Amino acid sequence: MKHPEPIASRVMLGVRWSGCGLCAAHVLRWPTTATSYPSPLLDPTTFHLRRRFLNLSGDSSGGRSWLRCPVTNEVSSVAARSTEVIEMEYADLNLKDFYGVNPQLGHLRIRQHVNPLSSSFSRLQAPAEIPDWKGVFRDATLPLMVDIGSGSGRFLLWLAKNCPETRNYLGLEIRQKLVQRSQFWVKELRLKNIHFMFANAMVSFESLVASYPGPLTLVSILVVNLILQCPDPHFKKKHHKRRVLQEPLVNSIAENLSRGGTVFVQSDVLEVALDMRNQFDDRPDIFSHVNVIGDKPSCDSQGWVLHNPMGIRTEREIHAKLEGARIYRRIYEKVK
Repeated sequence: MKHPEPIASRVMLGVRWSGCGLCAAHVLRWPTTATSYPSPLLDPTTFHLRRRFLNLSGDSSGGRSWLRCPVTNEVSSVAARSTEVIEMEYADLNLKDFYGVNPQLGHLRIRQHVNPLSSSFSRLQAPAEIPDWKGVFRDATLPLMVDIGSGSGRFLLWLAKNCPETRNYLGLEIRQKLVQRSQFWVKELRLKNIHFMFANAMVSFESLVASYPGPLTLVSILVVNLILQCPDPHFKKKHHKRRVLQEPLVNSIAENLSRGGTVFVQSDVLEVALDMRNQFDDRPDIFSHVNVIGDKPSCDSQGWVLHNPMGIRTEREIHAKLEGARIYRRIYEKVK
């Protein structure tokens, strides 16, 4: 599979959408039971991998195509393309059907970079109120997945819709407008296995997961640059304390994650990915790096997972790939 050249090359490839979705021709699976899961991290028995990708070959074989754009419009071109690809990636959610119900929730103007420690987020400096889990979820004893920095919520909504009976999903996000829209979508989709909360994970994660009646089996931290989906990378050393993955949060994950539970971290910023990797690698007695999915090696020589194991890409991942960026992923299993 070919990837688009970086913007710096001043030539943007024409992109064609194959429209393949999860068709059989583009599915790589190690079957274990008759039950099918859209993600190896959601399969309660073992890992298997489904690959979703764009056809970037530029051939003439069907699908939808974009025209090449002038160099001066490359940045806006990538943004426009990523918006359209995102709509296609999440088409089965039919979220556009709800824009007319509440037009203000269709497209939100949200600051991409925020400081969770600023006074404007004073409400988030105290633990969030613990919800009535039995009122939030149809079955509050199901295993729980927590997505730290859930952003727009589409990623978690897709998982909740496609795995309605196997797991509950909790999204934590510090941009309140995004949480309000995500909860609006949950209500309109009539999903009873997913909930979004306006909360600072560094402050609220411990109390929330400790109060949940069922087991915590999966934590995802999908940190990216110029993020729309998750918390900011905060490059300056003096701002590293703003990063979402701090030692107290890692300790809380280690304490509350069930044995055999999974942590999935991802970033298109190498520095941030290395920081997250080091924090889990420093606890080898608790977390084991997963480098094999099913019976196939899944990592490169440096231990980065080669393919997205979730069955769906985040919005930022789509945008980053169109820019030619690399995604750095690691998977850990709690062994102690």
